[in-house]
Amino acid sequence: MDNCLGVILNSNIESEFGSLCYNRPAYMLPYVGRYRLIDFTISNMVNHGIRTIALYTGDKIRSTMDHLGDGKPWELNRRFTGLFLFPPTYDDNRLGRMGEVSQINSTEPFYENMREEYIFYAHPNVVAKVDLDEVFKKFVETDADITLIYKEQLDPKGEYINVDKLHLNKKGELINIGLNLGTENTFNQYLGMGFIKKSVLMSVVKIATEKGIANLLKEAMLLQKHRLKINTYEYKGYVQTIRNLETYFKSSMDLLDTDVYRKLFFQDGLVYTKAKDEPPTIYREDARVENSLIANGCVIEGVVEDAIVFRGVTVGKGAIVKNSILMQKYEVGENAVVVNTIIDKYSSIEAGVNVAGSSVIPYVLEKRGHIRRD
Repeated sequence: MDNCLGVILNSNIESEFGSLCYNRPAYMLPYVGRYRLIDFTISNMVNHGIRTIALYTGDKIRSTMDHLGDGKPWELNRRFTGLFLFPPTYDDNRLGRMGEVSQINSTEPFYENMREEYIFYAHPNVVAKVDLDEVFKKFVETDADITLIYKEQLDPKGEYINVDKLHLNKKGELINIGLNLGTENTFNQYLGMGFIKKSVLMSVVKIATEKGIANLLKEAMLLQKHRLKINTYEYKGYVQTIRNLETYFKSSMDLLDTDVYRKLFFQDGLVYTKAKDEPPTIYREDARVENSLIANGCVIEGVVEDAIVFRGVTVGKGAIVKNSILMQKYEVGENAVVVNTIIDKYSSIEAGVNVAGSSVIPYVLEKRGHIRRD
């Protein structure tokens, strides 16, 4: 895939995560003990030979710069290619309010200067390890202008309400993209990713910008589908769509299942991230840990069950942590109880304090938050 450029679009869904995204974009949410959501998208691109990746960062850029830097963990610290970060540009005209279309249009010189003829685009809130080599091969062989990637989802309980839904005819050809409203037990979920010819991308973006008729890339493409050859590709592997607080919590807890964890981390390429050296975790005499992911640098003296614990966390003697996510540098005081809770970085709960949310909608303690006993 030496002739393919990677583009990561900002999903702009921060409002769905409450205090977790006050100071970070959604794609920078900590995930599974040591990663960030965007690590999975970048790693999958790199594992399939994409060596130039552009990221539209959004305006909360500090955590992005700190984590990604020059792209060294993914071997993207290159002289001419590598990782390119595009923060938003602000102006007084309406182009600044046109979302993805405006972002791409504002960086047109970047695409003109790149030698690659094809583009793989993705949204980083979708965690999936798609075989990009296979999709790209079919994309080129069929001489398609665009290939959209989807997954057939079984959804009898309505867990995927309002996600993008592909409507296909009997030949598997695209009719339209709408929203899943739960009217069918199975539906084709558009994963927000696909391949597109660079010339086609610039054309649909320019038309949408000139006419002011689309904000999102999918809208711009659909408005031109009458003149484009748009194919689809069905992905049959593991996927998680992190679109709000509930799905973030559920997908994290799902990874405590060993089979699910192995599918995500040890099949079809590794997942890379920024290295942070910490000593091994210390388990004191009274510690008890069951079905949990514990990062390095922690001190565990209490009980931890069905939890994800990031680096540098301290769980005091007699404390109980169940079905929760504890982000880095967090302290649980002695005899405290934490259940169905997400604790952001650099926070603490004093000794003897009880904190609990529900198994569906967890309680969230914001970054640098502190809960004290009255």
